[in-house]
Amino acid sequence: METIIGVIGGSGVYDIDGLEDARWQAVDSPWGKPSDEILTGSLNGVKMAFLPRHGRGHIHSPSTVPYRANIDALKRLGVTDIISVSACGSFREGMAPGDFVIIDQFIDRTFAREKSFFGAGCVGHVSVAHPTCGRLGEACLEAAKAAGVTVHNGGTYLAMEGPQFSSVAESKMYRESWGADVIGMTNMPEAKLAREAEICYASVAMITDFDSWHPDHGAVDISEIIKVLTGNADKARTLVKGLPERLSAERTPCPNGCDTALEYAIMTAPDARDPELVAKLDAVAGRVLS
Repeated sequence: METIIGVIGGSGVYDIDGLEDARWQAVDSPWGKPSDEILTGSLNGVKMAFLPRHGRGHIHSPSTVPYRANIDALKRLGVTDIISVSACGSFREGMAPGDFVIIDQFIDRTFAREKSFFGAGCVGHVSVAHPTCGRLGEACLEAAKAAGVTVHNGGTYLAMEGPQFSSVAESKMYRESWGADVIGMTNMPEAKLAREAEICYASVAMITDFDSWHPDHGAVDISEIIKVLTGNADKARTLVKGLPERLSAERTPCPNGCDTALEYAIMTAPDARDPELVAKLDAVAGRVLS
């Protein structure tokens, strides 16, 4: 099986450098229009597809990102592994602005988004006990170290709805009572949808600030965030360039089972399934529905 690396770029990351035969292409999805066209090409012999999560020009807020269309479009391009890069705030002194964190857990506090491809007429349940792919996360960790980035292996990402930043009370609760390490607005339901689509998913959180809990930093300062974003974006591009050598062009089955997540997930009997919904699931779940 051929490896195709998908990169979803967050705030400040709207393209990637060095792709051979690069071109932007529109991908139709039955789940709506993706955030933008997808930049495809190859890097060191490995095919890649890049999607700016907020669209070029940053036109989508965290709540309006078309998450289902984005994941479906990447699946239709044959993407086998998704690396999400996104800006976040930190709840830990030791995780400072400019650092990266390889996320391994999430707390989902979003509420205004469609969170599943499945529903009435075709019910499916996948496990997100371990919502990221350890194999893919290890590749991102190694690439970050090689790029000279200060990177932390493992962390819990609190996904908030936004678009406003946290109050001090919320920030302290997430940090002290809930044990979250970083906070962001975009990795959920993205990670859940990637699991439903049987695509390996890794999250690289790029720290821009200390949220609002820190007594010496106070409220989130947008101007300071933008400064850090610029530096983080350059680091992220360097990290991405180091992925092909760590993910070979010939892909073996995922040892964590990400690529077989739907094996026993569909609960609705074949003769009771909604034909319209099944048709929309052709890319995401065609392997088990056909």
